[in-house]
Amino acid sequence: MKSKWGLYALLGLALASSQACANEPQGETAIGTTEDFENSASDNAPNNDSQPARVKLTRVFDGTRLVRPTSIEAKGDRMYVTEQEGRIVSFRTGEADAGGAPHTELDITDRVYAKGAEQGLLGLAFDPGYDDNGFIYVNYTTKTATVIARYRLPKEGEASSGDALDEQALLTFEQPYANHNGGQLAFGPDGYLYIGTGDGGGSGDPQGNAQNKRTLLGKILRIDASRTEGGKAYAIPADNPFASNGGAKEIYAYGLRNPWRFSFDADTGELWAADVGQNQFEEIDKIVKGGNYGWKLMEAKSCFEPAGGCEAAAEQTQAIDPVWSYGREAGQSVTGGYVYRGSALKALAGWYVYGDYGSGAIWALREAATGRYRNELLLESRLNITTFGLDGQGELYLTSAEGDLYRLDAQ
Repeated sequence: MKSKWGLYALLGLALASSQACANEPQGETAIGTTEDFENSASDNAPNNDSQPARVKLTRVFDGTRLVRPTSIEAKGDRMYVTEQEGRIVSFRTGEADAGGAPHTELDITDRVYAKGAEQGLLGLAFDPGYDDNGFIYVNYTTKTATVIARYRLPKEGEASSGDALDEQALLTFEQPYANHNGGQLAFGPDGYLYIGTGDGGGSGDPQGNAQNKRTLLGKILRIDASRTEGGKAYAIPADNPFASNGGAKEIYAYGLRNPWRFSFDADTGELWAADVGQNQFEEIDKIVKGGNYGWKLMEAKSCFEPAGGCEAAAEQTQAIDPVWSYGREAGQSVTGGYVYRGSALKALAGWYVYGDYGSGAIWALREAATGRYRNELLLESRLNITTFGLDGQGELYLTSAEGDLYRLDAQ
């Protein structure tokens, strides 16, 4: 079945598209040449909690576009962007503001398969010991599989590497369909590598992967990339939920459809994940060890399969509700972001900032004083938002499918 959003195929980046047939999104507006987009937060918030910051988007690299950007990471004064076809480019933030062009750090286009709209080089993470060992980890697809691999980036002044001989594949697993590949990589506060995987694709998780604890699909995985064990290029953390029995040892959480982007709160260590919905709801989850997030029993808080009467099964499997969800009137494909801990937007401190690929809306979400969650619209960007990222100072950036990089600034 074709992707629900025809524009995804046009742009070549349906990073998280649902596979159910529906109407095309309405009201899409071309970016044009406008440099900044502004809007204010909602004026309808209760008085017992502060408003998020008033923000605008400022284009970085004026006149220079990235090629199908998929993730943003930072190390020191440099930012790194993965491009879907298999390149990692970098720049210093000051150079970007001055209009400098990004520098190619790694080119693995010879082994990355990026012809499918949701395939390609999808994620990047820096080893906790990167300053000493230069190790990075990437998440990419071949035509039929996902590969988690390690490379060593040369230090500044060294000759560039990236030859096939430099790759060490840690983990490879088959993908039954071209879509729903997840793609996020991140090291947690515990030093372990977390990996987001989609349910394997197809409409409605036809293979039942998300609830199957013996497959790596539809999961958040956690591995120890610093050690080898049992003939594998990685080790299993001893406290993984199924390290001893009952499921695949790499699983940290399950019951997810396509967790395209997730992130850790730099202050609390909480793991936030945005899980792309099927045909009704997009959701934001707080991921806990061993948690079951319901798919495909549930789509957000609504029964999916069976279409009714799923509550008993959800209760039996201890399915965890999302902290927030929204319907098709607000967006079509959630792009997860970060809990803001920077200094430039002080009123945004503690808010989880995320967006939607289809509608271009950018929201801020946080737990209010009442214990319930508040969600505030920051702006209508009119962008197809592919990913968010942080620079070395914790300031927020995002990319569009069209190849532009933006920074969130105060109005």
